[in-house]
Amino acid sequence: MNEIAQKLLEKIENKTAVIGVVGLGYVGLPLAVEKAKAGYKVIGFDIQQKRVDMVNRGQNYIGDVVDKELADLVKEGRIFATTDYSKISDVDAVAICVPTPLDKYKQPDISYVVNSTREIAKYLHRGMLVVLESTTYPGTTEEVVKPILEESGLKCGEDFFLAFSPERVDPGNKVYNTKNTPKVVGGVTKTCTEIAARLYENVLEGEVFKVSSPRVAEMEKILENTFRNINIALVNEMAILCERMNIDIWEVIEAAKTKPYGFMAFYPGPGLGGHCIPIDPFYLTWKAREYDYNTRLIEIAGEINNYMPEYVVERVMKILNKFKKPLNGSKILILGVAYKKDIDDIRESPALKIIEIFEKENAEVEYNDPYVPSFTYNGKQYFSVDFTAESLKKYDIVVITTDHSKYDYKFIVENANLIFDTRNATKGIKSDKVYKL
Repeated sequence: MNEIAQKLLEKIENKTAVIGVVGLGYVGLPLAVEKAKAGYKVIGFDIQQKRVDMVNRGQNYIGDVVDKELADLVKEGRIFATTDYSKISDVDAVAICVPTPLDKYKQPDISYVVNSTREIAKYLHRGMLVVLESTTYPGTTEEVVKPILEESGLKCGEDFFLAFSPERVDPGNKVYNTKNTPKVVGGVTKTCTEIAARLYENVLEGEVFKVSSPRVAEMEKILENTFRNINIALVNEMAILCERMNIDIWEVIEAAKTKPYGFMAFYPGPGLGGHCIPIDPFYLTWKAREYDYNTRLIEIAGEINNYMPEYVVERVMKILNKFKKPLNGSKILILGVAYKKDIDDIRESPALKIIEIFEKENAEVEYNDPYVPSFTYNGKQYFSVDFTAESLKKYDIVVITTDHSKYDYKFIVENANLIFDTRNATKGIKSDKVYKL
């Protein structure tokens, strides 16, 4: 380990290092808060002026961040946010936590990573650590980020240090958060790994697990979410089959859970949502083509999961037909548009696609979500409607797409005409009005 690396390690150990976080969203802001709580001075970077202004006022906009903690850290001068990337000159370590979406062709869009890296490269200096946290395909850190940073004339592993450490944020999780979730770190060189790991060890309570390269860390993250994607596809397919066989899939899963080994419970639903599970596997299928390999199982799982919003609409159509009601003109209330319970995140939410399909079939659709007062989808703005015992009766069917804890499901069942429950939210409530996925 050279002198430059030693000096950076000393700064990390005595907490005089200034830490940068690029991207102040669901991943970046909680990470910035934890680093500041650990005793480091943190500078947050974001292209959205609104986010920057809110952070600098101590106003929180992320569910996994404690409002008072952010406000206190800003007041103490531990966190400062800016849109000015020249401030990168002042940091000793920076984490890139920007989105990595798919484009309309389901191919990786790493433009946010590239643009952020180019901004960092302008102000890169000796003795600096760069860590990419954004989920991406194996090879991104070494094939994309490293060459851009080395355009500065500085050499990776000697003048500056580069690693990949995948984010593991599960919005709304009451047990695991940024601080106590184990962290995986893979550096371009052994020194890069050691320095990045030391920083995370000084910040987090969870174990820091070192791997041999960024490619291993990048693939590990995709494996995590592909595992979930495939297992959810399996249980979704089982749900479709069980419905045809007149078997309750939810009871089947509860029975299977009694086995103490060899089984992990996954649950069916209206489709996949969020920033990881619906997206990450496509990064791998895209990269696999470079190696003349078709990831057949992953692609089939994607087909099944992508079909679920359409399946929900088909089931609703069949339920209405039983009561001689056409879908065309029916009044439908969607309960929950967030992609999972008790959060306000609608990214990739299957409820949005379900609304879109219903409207194409000329149904009259309204929604309620206590966490999402309004949203815009396909250029159209939607507003959450309130419901009462009386107003519930005006809908031909209520479709539960997100099982928020705030809902009184007994009240809803008592007052709605029909219910299609895609989440087993009405478990334990007996009623002929309720149909389940």
